[in-house]
Amino acid sequence: MKCDVKSIIQELEQDYTIRPYLTALEYLPAQEAKLADYPGWLKPELINRLKEDGITRLYSHQVSALNAIQEGQNAVVVTPTASGKTLCYNLPVLNRVIREPESRAIYLFPTKALAQDQLRELYRLVEALDKSIGTHTYDGDTPVSARSAIRNQGNIIVTNPDMLHTGILPHHTKWHRLFQNLKYIVIDEIHIYRGVFGSHMANVLRRLKRICEFYGSKPQFICCSATIANPQELAERITGEKFTLINNNGAPSGEKYFLFYNPPVINRELGIRKSLIKETSRLVSKFLNHDIQTIVFARSRLATELLTSYLKDYFEKLGQDRDLVRGYRGGYLPNLRREIEKGLKEGHIKGVVSTNALELGVDIGQLDACFIAGYPGTITSTWQQAGRAGRRSHSSVAILVASSIPLDQYIINSPDYFFKETPESAVIDPDNLSILISHIKCAAFELPFIPEEKFGTEELEEILQFLEDKGILHFSRNKWHWMSDAYPADEISLRSASPDNFTIIDVEEGMDKVIGEVDRESVHTTIFEGAIYIHEGEQYTITKLDYDDYKAYAKKVEVNYYTDAQVESDIKVMDVFNLHEEENVYHQHGEIAITTLSTMYKKVKFYTHENLGYGKINLPAEDMHTTAYWLILAETFPQLVGGKIAPGAAFDLAGGLLALSNVLVNVAPLFVMCDPNDIKAVAQVRSPFTDLPTLFIYDNYPGGVGFSEKIFELRSKILAAARNLIENCGCDEGCPSCVGPINQVGKQGKQSALFILKEAIR
Repeated sequence: MKCDVKSIIQELEQDYTIRPYLTALEYLPAQEAKLADYPGWLKPELINRLKEDGITRLYSHQVSALNAIQEGQNAVVVTPTASGKTLCYNLPVLNRVIREPESRAIYLFPTKALAQDQLRELYRLVEALDKSIGTHTYDGDTPVSARSAIRNQGNIIVTNPDMLHTGILPHHTKWHRLFQNLKYIVIDEIHIYRGVFGSHMANVLRRLKRICEFYGSKPQFICCSATIANPQELAERITGEKFTLINNNGAPSGEKYFLFYNPPVINRELGIRKSLIKETSRLVSKFLNHDIQTIVFARSRLATELLTSYLKDYFEKLGQDRDLVRGYRGGYLPNLRREIEKGLKEGHIKGVVSTNALELGVDIGQLDACFIAGYPGTITSTWQQAGRAGRRSHSSVAILVASSIPLDQYIINSPDYFFKETPESAVIDPDNLSILISHIKCAAFELPFIPEEKFGTEELEEILQFLEDKGILHFSRNKWHWMSDAYPADEISLRSASPDNFTIIDVEEGMDKVIGEVDRESVHTTIFEGAIYIHEGEQYTITKLDYDDYKAYAKKVEVNYYTDAQVESDIKVMDVFNLHEEENVYHQHGEIAITTLSTMYKKVKFYTHENLGYGKINLPAEDMHTTAYWLILAETFPQLVGGKIAPGAAFDLAGGLLALSNVLVNVAPLFVMCDPNDIKAVAQVRSPFTDLPTLFIYDNYPGGVGFSEKIFELRSKILAAARNLIENCGCDEGCPSCVGPINQVGKQGKQSALFILKEAIR
């Protein structure tokens, strides 16, 4: 039976199985629009076209953006989801093309799906203008037969960073009309470009600007972002240009309710709460039962597939179609994703469970409810996901359901931090040596380097000499020329440490069918032989992994468990960049080499999450050089302990370090804009490098992308937050909500971690 959002919230508040576990119920009132007149310089045909759509005036932030761009400034627009940011770049671009028909613009979207979605809106606007404005998408799906016409006739090229990197910049001579007349570069969802992706993106734009300079153009940048702490700084770091910030949001919004739900504790001694997956499924079922169209975000592929399976089972028990609920994540093939997007927009699908793949602005209509199964890792992502529910004149609800991990527990029990604190800062490192050298190779392939030329802020002579010594470049006629037979752009993935994805092939009945793909970094934990791979609620077992040919062969099965891989790590310190010594602890930041090895996997039962057994993983070890922050307990530390940390409790060094590593790796994302999987922690009772107890937190990317350096800088705040989390946890001896399960950290792990922290932040 259909009911409205307010009614179901009242129902939740009266439900004794839910109300006691709501730690926050925030009401965000509806906002009236703040409007402004069209700028006088805007072409009448554009104004008339918008008025035909009922847009008699613009929002205040749209007019501010238009005027800044008209004055020649680079602009970064920061307003909430569905606030009309698209017009902030479409109007100045179309206005310029109408005025100067040879003008060109590049639109960059982080995904092909988002690019296609935005193109539909742009097509609609262009067609109604009855002007000859070439508007084309250019990506891997563009037919070869159409590419020449697009290069010559396209006024607006809609693409993604990957295609710009591999398909446009290396072939710039074919795109000379674009680069000679390029007036605007639009970068949507710029907050996505952080960490390794953002560091690559900054170098792609260095190459783009270098080619523009060669052809005599100097385009303006127009960027759009979700709310982050440093949008202007991020835009300037990525583009290397100065920006004007536009953040005077004038868009209206419907009222929204934001609830925090912390699943009840079922074992206080062990700190075990009811399952995140099962509790989310239970709550979502209530909304779907009332015919409220709902989106659910999960943190991982596995969680996405489990929730999809549980909700499909729910509909089946009601005698309804299982396909009223669908899964959505990276690894699904494009046609399947388009089918799901269409079903949501048209209302045929009542619920979708997604990874953050639907966090961006792909048009799936405006849903009424959003569930977030586990804190996404940043305030920015949480608001972006919550923003997928809500229409301008309707009530909507977002519900964050916490898991037992420390990061979730900190957020769920500190609602003021979430609702009142500034969102995190995005971190990138364009000068990461591994990333930088890769793009210098690409740039040299595109145009020769000349002496004293810079690439961003970097002096190049030493790197160019190194590449010459390797036979990759050749110095002739006062220029470094590309010499290798290789095509350098093909060897670089912008989104991961490795360019290689593994294809998953269903071999049932002798019909080899590709059902998905997995990035190289996930192979050791996702598609090892014996792994259960879940796809759209269906289970497959990996029967063979061809590591050399990047293929995994799968067979459909029906089992009552999923698999969870165990990983071991070994660390060596290569160099120390920064250090800070205190009385009893040392803080350092530098370069490390880490070796990781997947050794075994657990079989975990659906619904009960019991351990049903183990299996071995036989894969080669993976080596990586990266950057890390590490905390060292000084030689004087044992003297402080005195054998006791509390009445009857002996200090446990190994348990304390492990417990502290579990907390820090979860708390650090509160201060550094990274996903929880972007950093890892390793505790060593006696480090071979320091000969002392040492705790490492490292960037989970080759070369590092700036996270560990930020952790070193913010160590005092991060350590204080870790102490606050442990002290405020209600368990006696440690639990998954603070330091980790007792069977991992030991009975004295919690108190030992607290003792270390008290000494580290005196």
